[in-house]
Amino acid sequence: MGHDLIIRGGTVVDGSGSPATTADVAVDGDRIVAVGRVQGTASREIDADGLLVTPGFVDIHTHLDAQLAWDPIGTPSCWHGVTSVVMGNCGVTFAPVAPGGAEFLAEMMEAVEDIPATAILEGLPWSWTGYGGYLEALDQMPLGINAGGMVGHCAVRMAVMGDRALAADPAGAEDVTAMVALVDEAVGAGALGFSTSRTFLHKVPDGRHVPGTYAADDEMYALGDVLGRHGRGVFESAPRFEADDESLSGTRHELHVLAEISRRTGRPVTFGLAQSDRKPDLWRQILVILATELSQGGTVRPQTTCRSIGLVLGITHRTPWDRAPSWRALQDLPLDQRLAAIAEPGRRSVLLDEAAQHPIDAGAVVLLWPENPNYRHGVEDTLAAEAGRRAVTPAEAFLDFSIETGGSGMLNYPILNQDLAAVDAMLSDDNVLLGLADAGAHVGQIMDASQPSWTLGHWARDRGFFTIEDAVRRMTSDTAGLFGLWGRGTLQPGAYADVNVIDLDGVGLAAPGWVNDFPGGAGRLIQRGRGYLHTFVNGQEFMVDGEHTGAFAGRVLRSTDSRG
Repeated sequence: MGHDLIIRGGTVVDGSGSPATTADVAVDGDRIVAVGRVQGTASREIDADGLLVTPGFVDIHTHLDAQLAWDPIGTPSCWHGVTSVVMGNCGVTFAPVAPGGAEFLAEMMEAVEDIPATAILEGLPWSWTGYGGYLEALDQMPLGINAGGMVGHCAVRMAVMGDRALAADPAGAEDVTAMVALVDEAVGAGALGFSTSRTFLHKVPDGRHVPGTYAADDEMYALGDVLGRHGRGVFESAPRFEADDESLSGTRHELHVLAEISRRTGRPVTFGLAQSDRKPDLWRQILVILATELSQGGTVRPQTTCRSIGLVLGITHRTPWDRAPSWRALQDLPLDQRLAAIAEPGRRSVLLDEAAQHPIDAGAVVLLWPENPNYRHGVEDTLAAEAGRRAVTPAEAFLDFSIETGGSGMLNYPILNQDLAAVDAMLSDDNVLLGLADAGAHVGQIMDASQPSWTLGHWARDRGFFTIEDAVRRMTSDTAGLFGLWGRGTLQPGAYADVNVIDLDGVGLAAPGWVNDFPGGAGRLIQRGRGYLHTFVNGQEFMVDGEHTGAFAGRVLRSTDSRG
């Protein structure tokens, strides 16, 4: 009998980091059954000569927890070869939820991750109380991609303590016992781990820090111990590194607690790491301190991005001069009228006068041209440099740039990982994961879900910083392995048939764009990729040349299905 699918003669990069080979990949049902020279026929065959065949990419830092309810294909991740995602990062989740607590969780998610609360409240069914119920609700939704999540500290604390969860006072023993029970239920039901937020940057709408920010060490250990008893799951943290003394005593303590959680539970720990010009060498000091901690045992893996994390600005949604009234008024106009307004001499003169009263650092803002936007930017790519070439002010250069690109040209204002040499150094450390793409989060500010395409196209193909094999490994078996997602992130017999067929020469990016497609008409940034000819999820063709086929073969990823 023939196979369901044979992908023939492609350059197979199996996700393990092993050298690429020319081989066939055979699929029956939802599984890969053979990799190598495959005899016989199939119901469908794809000629992959000259193309890459890789596992589907596994993105471990997303906030798609709500979005999948109304966007089951998980845009824009699906346009970049992603077939599996981990949600519930940074302690902010929608379960567990106490009666009447949905609005607080939605508003907290908006305050922390810039996902509109109205979209969350309208888009989710809110049919659960515990985390297991949330996973069951996810089971009932059509899913184009595979998705699982961690249970969040913020939701757990609120469900147990109510408004007391936001105070700096330590939780009582009974509170901790009740929180442990909720986390135990979540992991028992299949949560992929536990996440927390410690950073002072995360606040609820009234300005208080999110629940868990001030949790005592004993609370952190007790909640982490749940993972150890189950023997599965990852402990993830948005750590507190930004407020510290010169000796970095707070940072040292934060890293010690994370390492100790791993040592006492035997479970891996991960946290976000990025360079910042405010403390340009802190990232390096963190890695040095972490190495000392890990010499005493434990598995703690920082994750960073493969480019600057930047605020995306443009005439389509917001500009650097929106504090000025005439600029702010542009937001009330549809795009065609905005473009007409900024070209009209009288209106343009007012805009330029107001911009002069609100100067910006144009040397810190980078132009993203519609074709092949450049994220490895230099001084020559800045708005200041463009204004110099045009012999006009930065505001006038921006207006001309917007008109010339029909509004599709964007600006990028890097706020983290501004020093690209630091990014190189972090990614040279094999303990550092490729993560923090934040798909589904900061939807009106940042667009980093396109990270896989930039990794393949820029880092591997163009720069040769990674081999193709290592670039694929970092986005597949490395990330899937951290979360014990057995059968994901590799091309081998018995693995799930999550597969990409990629034209490596054609891999690239469109500029970020603005759409109003969230519930209630809320807007967000998106970014499409190029070069992904076929993407399969659990054996079914999911995307073809960036378009959804209509298949919904994705599944809920549970820790109860993992192996280690």
